[in-house]
Amino acid sequence: MATRAAQRRAGLYVDGEWREPETGGTIEVADLAAGGSFARVAAADPAAARDALAAANATEPELRQTTIVERARWCEAIADGIRERREELAEVIVREAGKPISSARGEVEQAADRFDRAAEEARNVVSKGEYREGSTPGHEGWEAIVKHEPVGTVLCITPYNYPLATTALQVAPALAAGNAVVCKPASNTPVSAAILAEVIDETAALPAGAFNFVPGEAREIGDVLAGDDRVNAIAMTGSSGAGKHVARESGIVTLHLELGGNAPAIVFEDADLADVAGNCAKGAVKYAGQRCSAVSRVLAHESVHDELVDALEAELDAWPVGDLFEEETALGPLISPEQADWVETLVDDAVEKGADLIRGGERRAPEGVPDDLADQFVEPTLLANVPHDARIVHEEQFGPIAAVTTFEDEAEALEIANGSDLALDAAVFTSDYDRAMRVADRVDAGAVRINGAPSHGLGDIPFGGNRDSGIGREGIDAAIHELMRTKSIVL
Repeated sequence: MATRAAQRRAGLYVDGEWREPETGGTIEVADLAAGGSFARVAAADPAAARDALAAANATEPELRQTTIVERARWCEAIADGIRERREELAEVIVREAGKPISSARGEVEQAADRFDRAAEEARNVVSKGEYREGSTPGHEGWEAIVKHEPVGTVLCITPYNYPLATTALQVAPALAAGNAVVCKPASNTPVSAAILAEVIDETAALPAGAFNFVPGEAREIGDVLAGDDRVNAIAMTGSSGAGKHVARESGIVTLHLELGGNAPAIVFEDADLADVAGNCAKGAVKYAGQRCSAVSRVLAHESVHDELVDALEAELDAWPVGDLFEEETALGPLISPEQADWVETLVDDAVEKGADLIRGGERRAPEGVPDDLADQFVEPTLLANVPHDARIVHEEQFGPIAAVTTFEDEAEALEIANGSDLALDAAVFTSDYDRAMRVADRVDAGAVRINGAPSHGLGDIPFGGNRDSGIGREGIDAAIHELMRTKSIVL
């Protein structure tokens, strides 16, 4: 295990300066690699949250005057700054998020790449307006320029599971579009975002107030931020319940919400089952299943259910739990004991309703794990013959579970797949091209992967949810479009 970094303390970053809140306390950040805590981050109070909004609002006119070239250079400088601190950031992600070191390094590089891509897309997207001529009676000879402009102030509410990469996915497009940003990170994982704030402060010549960092408990500052009239857009990644609350509080603003998922993987009888097993195992248990795009339920044709379960059981052996700083470790703890409680609840419900527990299902920590972390480890779990009325078929898991249920025909597969209020991602496995396209068209989801597990990657392709899974689409260029508005200037 790597040596623990010196105890970090981070403050708030408001109006271009680091500061402490007048009445707020601190957030103790748990060390999911070594136990105890490894950092303290200032907890913003409502006054500090309002100060951040005021600073962002005040700098909007100056930001509107910045050029595409300037904004692209900011993003490129931030990308370089992230890479200069890659090892420090990777260690922080391991500790605060409980992510294996190999995955943490990949997240750091992805965050840097997202700022680079935002610079590229700013040049491609923002610079392309339109020229139009009047084409209706009474408007002959009218000419208009349709141009893009920033929406104003963007509130970024980021999740714990990808604390740096998702923050980059929100902040980079917002800055590239010329907006001011107020960033509120997840309270479990605020340290990587604090380092990003340091990078922005030290490397990018942003106007004061263009980027503000206000960590804090949602119950203290969440509604203060989301309900303020100075916010013009909210970019959020989180649970469906939290997203609905933000939507109720926010009023008339642009909402860009990526929320809960319960991705079905539909496996037909002609699919390559070895390939399916590898993809579904990874899709289900990577980062202990704490991903909105995780394969939450495997819908297997009844003729291949048993064979697929056997193949999945073998694949789960390739996901060892261990020291998060060892390269071969694939899985770590869940983010909290409460999350482990939730996973246990879903497994127990499925078994009580008739599912077969093939493996796992227990809380079992590897040797040497500190006592205060032992309750957060859930074994990679495989459930077979899961009844369609089990909660795990309809609700978000965020745990290392592969839950396999069956269907008789294509119509029933679609009925089960579309039977949840969550509609973020899905996958279809078949060797029949026509069926793959037909099912992909009929599955209610923001993105469907054919013969592969759902994955959002860098953000080249727009992604986002339908129904309770969100509003809008993420991805670098998609987010830039979401965080800008058009103005028509009629000549």
